[in-house]
Amino acid sequence: MFYLLIAIVVFDFIIGRTLSVLNASREKLPVPALLADIYSEDKHREQTRYSRANRRLSWVTNSVSLVIMLLMLCLGGFRWLDNCVHLWTMPIASELWREVAMALLFFLIISLAEELISLPLSVYQNFVIEQRFGFNKTTPVLFLTDWLKSTLLQMLLTAAVLTIMVVVYHYLPDWFWLIVWAAVSAISLFFSYFYSQLIVPLFNKQTRLEDGELRSAIEKFASEAGFPLSDIYVLDSSKRTTHANAYFTGFGKNKRIVLYDSLIEQLSTEEIVAVLAHEIGHNKRRHNIRQLLSGLLQSLLLFFLLSLVLKFNLLSSAIGCEESLHVNLFLFYIVYSPLNLLLSLLTNYLSRRHEYQADEFALTHGMAAQLSSALKKMSVNSLSNPNPHPAFVFFHYSHPTLLSRLEHLSGSQTDCR
Repeated sequence: MFYLLIAIVVFDFIIGRTLSVLNASREKLPVPALLADIYSEDKHREQTRYSRANRRLSWVTNSVSLVIMLLMLCLGGFRWLDNCVHLWTMPIASELWREVAMALLFFLIISLAEELISLPLSVYQNFVIEQRFGFNKTTPVLFLTDWLKSTLLQMLLTAAVLTIMVVVYHYLPDWFWLIVWAAVSAISLFFSYFYSQLIVPLFNKQTRLEDGELRSAIEKFASEAGFPLSDIYVLDSSKRTTHANAYFTGFGKNKRIVLYDSLIEQLSTEEIVAVLAHEIGHNKRRHNIRQLLSGLLQSLLLFFLLSLVLKFNLLSSAIGCEESLHVNLFLFYIVYSPLNLLLSLLTNYLSRRHEYQADEFALTHGMAAQLSSALKKMSVNSLSNPNPHPAFVFFHYSHPTLLSRLEHLSGSQTDCR
């Protein structure tokens, strides 16, 4: 089992680097004719430099992660940490709460170490690469504040889930997987429903879209499409980045349209309405619900497999630890990685199909040209790769490539005629 852990870690690294090399091999290809009007030679060279800079950073990030993980596994780092948390929690009389404390300490230390190791790389990403290509608008103070908030939020959620898992496993080990799945699903649904009200305000300011041409155009289209629109909000994303986006959040009666202020700056009114028509298409085809159900089923499988690992103590013993719930939990996500890769391939495939279907919704409402124009602007403004390798797309892209979407819109438009 120990060698299986090592093999999986190395396999993940090799797969990632192989796909990166394949993607890099496409850089010298000419820009497809359908994109030539937006990717001039100068813009293509700039996009290539941007991709190379990000790829080099990705190589460093993944190499550092690989080396640290191999050292921790081969030199007994996780076993040493497990021994430490056992010693530190000895004064706790209750067996249950000692188990909870050990799990929290073990994951807290690992999470903090990961955050501190990745922090310099994130700083370089934002203040060197993104700054060099004109995307970064984040100040050092805002960056640090965001990092502290997100780290604290992540640790609080991790602590809550870990506590639930340890308590349930202590009292009901046979039903652990089902009860914890239900609890985690409930937490996930709660935050999905209240994301805009609870999470977004911690980082961004949302304001109601002012009355005017854009709001009137959006409301008119929503009415024509039979979409119940509660309100439209603008997110002050431009204080961090020039990248543009728009999205729906929530479900049921809590649906909300959110526009990045950078999107409003970059696109025309007709193009913004077309982007929102695409998003409404997702809602009309119930893609969000399907993705939610798919995620719940995948997490159910995850917890069921985790229960088998815990039952037979397969992983903590592999690195020389005594039977340990928190060590098994941590190492399980390494072992689960190959299956998660296969599931992500299916998820990305379905997601790409959903994107085509949402594009078709905009097309049926006469917005193919406006959506195509919007996609082009958003792509070139973000320096997206016009020639990604098919294998890289297959493994990593949740959206079709820009070229594929434009061809699909153009072909569908011709069919409609």
